[in-house]
Amino acid sequence: MSVSWHEADVACMERALELAARGLYTTTPNPRVGCVITREGSIVGEGWHERAGEAHAEVHALRQAGAAARGGCAYVTLEPCSHQGRTPPCADALIAAGLRRVVVALEDPNPQVAGAGIARLRAAGLSVEVGLRCEQATQLNLGFLARMRRQTPWVRAKVAMSLDGRTALANGVSQWITGEAARADGHRLRARSCAVLTGMGTVRADDPTLTVRAVQTTRQPVRIVLDQDLETPLEAKILGPQAPTWLVTCNDDVHQARRYQDVGAQVLVVERTATGHMNLSALLRLLGQRQLNEVTLEAGARLTGAFLQERLLDEFVFYVAPALLGEGGPGVIAGAPLTALTQRHGLNIQNISALGADWRIDARCHYCEEC
Repeated sequence: MSVSWHEADVACMERALELAARGLYTTTPNPRVGCVITREGSIVGEGWHERAGEAHAEVHALRQAGAAARGGCAYVTLEPCSHQGRTPPCADALIAAGLRRVVVALEDPNPQVAGAGIARLRAAGLSVEVGLRCEQATQLNLGFLARMRRQTPWVRAKVAMSLDGRTALANGVSQWITGEAARADGHRLRARSCAVLTGMGTVRADDPTLTVRAVQTTRQPVRIVLDQDLETPLEAKILGPQAPTWLVTCNDDVHQARRYQDVGAQVLVVERTATGHMNLSALLRLLGQRQLNEVTLEAGARLTGAFLQERLLDEFVFYVAPALLGEGGPGVIAGAPLTALTQRHGLNIQNISALGADWRIDARCHYCEEC
């Protein structure tokens, strides 16, 4: 049954979503949540969750509202928690504050919540309505929702390319295909990610640092290198101290692993498939267990193609430069050639926006079930 929302409700929830977005770079592994409290049509409290282990959005808003919260309404972008974690249950705090109504954008799929917060509020006599600006709340927390529902992170592939689909020249040169605005936006993608993932081919070819540099952030994402045989050079920039580094390998030689552990990297072992390649599905399950919500893949065509072929990519973010690089350069994906158009990888375009002279295209993989 559809709900007809009042204009004031919409405005308050949109404000709560703006507040939630302030935690875009910092809340991992928790969701990004905002809260607005009103009484008699006026906002009396606001808050957002800033980082894991600290007060949730509802608590910040209630503190600001004080006694003015009694008899009021709370607008929350995600269902208030009902369990004791590192902080007390937010549902109990809303009840104790004497609110009469709570509007929730999205039910929390966390098994520890999953409707229990809403049920607790209603059992205490509060009016609870769910679904206002649900889509926007979902987009803000795609990674958290994916990890809760399927136990693996949301995986996006970031690709900078020319208008003719080349990601580098034939000689491998790729810096820089796109302009400054597109590159800064790519750093924003990194900053919101729990991890940036690449392969040994990229490490050998580009020796990247894979850190966030073009935007301000208090947290660097984990850098993950898929290094099947543990061959990363010890002098590689990706092993530098600027951010945590995980080397994922199929090589279980503890003595070889110790060389990387001695320079601060973690070494994680993942099983091989029957064909001798790294089991990418097992990798993503491991990353989910390690509480990674969003992973951005910045890799070559072969690794990107492997993720796509195994239906492990959720979306692409393409940065497209208005230029032609011509024949011979690598494309977006590599692997076994397709023999029929029915085998093509369908994409659902979500958004197209201009970034300086370049374009950003957000596209979901056709098999992706939006969380």
